[in-house]
Amino acid sequence: MSDGRSTRVILIAPDSFKGSLTSVQVAQSLADGWRRAQPDDQILLCPLADGGEGTLEAIAAAGGWAWHTATVRDPLGRPIPARWLRSDDGRRGAIEMAEASGLSRLAPAERDAAAATSVGTGDLIRAALDAGVGAIVLGIGGSATTDGGAGLLAGLGAATDCDASTADLSGLDQRLATVDLQVACDVSNPLLGERGAAAVYGPQKGATPPLVAELDGRLDRFAGALDTAAGRTERDTPGAGAAGGVGYALLSIQDRFASFALRPGVDLVMDATEFDARLARADVVITGEGRIDAQTGFGKTALGVARRAQAAGVPCIAVGGGVEVDGIAALAAVGAIALPVIDRPQSVEASMAAGIAPVERCGERLARLFGLLA
Repeated sequence: MSDGRSTRVILIAPDSFKGSLTSVQVAQSLADGWRRAQPDDQILLCPLADGGEGTLEAIAAAGGWAWHTATVRDPLGRPIPARWLRSDDGRRGAIEMAEASGLSRLAPAERDAAAATSVGTGDLIRAALDAGVGAIVLGIGGSATTDGGAGLLAGLGAATDCDASTADLSGLDQRLATVDLQVACDVSNPLLGERGAAAVYGPQKGATPPLVAELDGRLDRFAGALDTAAGRTERDTPGAGAAGGVGYALLSIQDRFASFALRPGVDLVMDATEFDARLARADVVITGEGRIDAQTGFGKTALGVARRAQAAGVPCIAVGGGVEVDGIAALAAVGAIALPVIDRPQSVEASMAAGIAPVERCGERLARLFGLLA
């Protein structure tokens, strides 16, 4: 370097700014801004996600993965192309439920919490099995469904029907026994009741209050059938209510896999992107997400990054489109500093519409500050 200092390594590992920028865009924009002020620093990009939409892009950006496309059924049963990832060595696959069974697959007028099926996610898993993968990371965020995972199980060969409360697992694809499945799940909801899949997530999928009650009863009846067929009772297990009950269905058949785990989405994505290897080289890590608030303390991406940075002894800065006191406190508890992206008073709508420019300016400010302190 021109001033005689050794080259510093900056790890940039944000989540998306939902509704505004992908994690890949946020990471690149912070890097572009940083380079304006500190062009000699080495920057490592590691965009992250939490298991919902954007997970595949984040994993692919790390390198070592190839895109594949399969024809699957969307939430209303229509054939669509859906993407998934396979590692370059062919051993691992990454699947996003939102690609096949996501709310984003439907126009607002098409949202139908009673009719939407998770069968396409089963189709995607089967496509990965056909390709010979032995380990799958499955992100189940952003679903359009409240079918208890009956559709997913049907896509894997079972005879299941949430409406008819039937479950016959004898036809399940036998190749599941060769697969290590890790499910990215960031919620602890049970399947049923006031904290269950229908009550908590049904309204955003188009369910009215009367329909929420009907869906909860339907899930209860289906669970009776699946509990019997699977020989286990998982309806109260934390995470059973995830993705309209897909968490419950997968928990119910967990012994059909070579190994199975529900894990926080950010941890799975960090593992898939080899985050720890990058962190070991870094002098500072910059993370971020759209809002750093009370929810940050419940395991969002910024907290996951900050925890690993603290364990590795690497300083961590988290930036957010919006930053609130509770989020600042949650990150401070693990040694990270939270800072806002915006550099002028503006509404949330204006911030989201501003694109990458404020993020680039934020990256430049951080680099200048870091240069003063280094």
